[in-house]
Amino acid sequence: KEKINLTGLTDAILLQAEVMDLRANADRSAEGVVIEAQLDKGRGPVATVLVKRGTLKRGDIVVAGSAWGKARALLDERNAQLSEAGPSVPVEILGLSEAPTPGDVFAVVESEARARELTEYRQRVKREKGQVSGGSLSLADMMAKLGSKKISELPVLIKSDVQGTAEAITTSLEKMGNDEVRARVVMHGAGGITESDVNLAKSAGAPILGFNVRASKQARELAEREGVEIRYYSIIYDLLDDIKGVLSGMLAPLQRETFLGNAKVLQTFDITKVGRVAGCRVTEGVVRKGARVRIIRDDVVVLELGVLNTLKRFKDEVNEVPSGQECGMQFAGFQDIKEGDYIECFTVEEIKRTLD
Repeated sequence: KEKINLTGLTDAILLQAEVMDLRANADRSAEGVVIEAQLDKGRGPVATVLVKRGTLKRGDIVVAGSAWGKARALLDERNAQLSEAGPSVPVEILGLSEAPTPGDVFAVVESEARARELTEYRQRVKREKGQVSGGSLSLADMMAKLGSKKISELPVLIKSDVQGTAEAITTSLEKMGNDEVRARVVMHGAGGITESDVNLAKSAGAPILGFNVRASKQARELAEREGVEIRYYSIIYDLLDDIKGVLSGMLAPLQRETFLGNAKVLQTFDITKVGRVAGCRVTEGVVRKGARVRIIRDDVVVLELGVLNTLKRFKDEVNEVPSGQECGMQFAGFQDIKEGDYIECFTVEEIKRTLD
């Protein structure tokens, strides 16, 4: 952090390499690993790679993960142009089609046709994996779900200008949620939003969240045709707040019950074209037309969350009947009312919930 003793560290590493007699063949096509990748506003996709074998030259056709391109520039740690980079040399590559993922293996291939063939195959495999992971569960997962509440998932696809940012967003989203709802990141990566991203999002039923990146014209048109939503962000907290809001909307609301009154069924009447009507006396509180009802027979609930559809006092329809008075009641979709049944009348208020 404070750049103290960097020269000593470098000398120690070189000495250790000499003692271990580390060697690599420089006279072959280059291979190595991607250390970091980002989408630079001025330079496009930039990948920092470490050459492990062979010599990487300016103009080579490079494949790294699902990215490929001609290395139009090689830059060292001082941002100086290089014509080639040998084994153990870290270098920035400019000219790739998109930003690869750190940890991806890169290799030089003989032609653009071969590079295209390799990357198309890898993209196809990635899409197929996304379809499988989006639609199936392991046996352990299925057993866990059988023993607990079903978890509602929100699948999302993350693209960012820098791989590290994409990983940070993914980590934050995976921590978001509870035992009812959660976000599931189908894929995250660095670089602009491509047609393959849209296809993957379509197969997974996921929106694409772009952070400091934009979709290509072809990707935008494909997303519009396929009904894939693309959202753009430049502030991480805005992205996280949006997803938190969506997850909160997926939570089942709380049901708050407010007691209104009780009534007892004194007699029942079967009326042609109307159905069964209960003659009742209100014993406590009030009963109200349109309110929820619970019907209890011999201490057993026979109707839960029914609706008081019709309420009459003598021959007149009324909205409310107080304690001590008699009335006629009819319940929506329920005809099995009997003499001696007790009726609880109440209201139900739905309260929206939010994630903590």
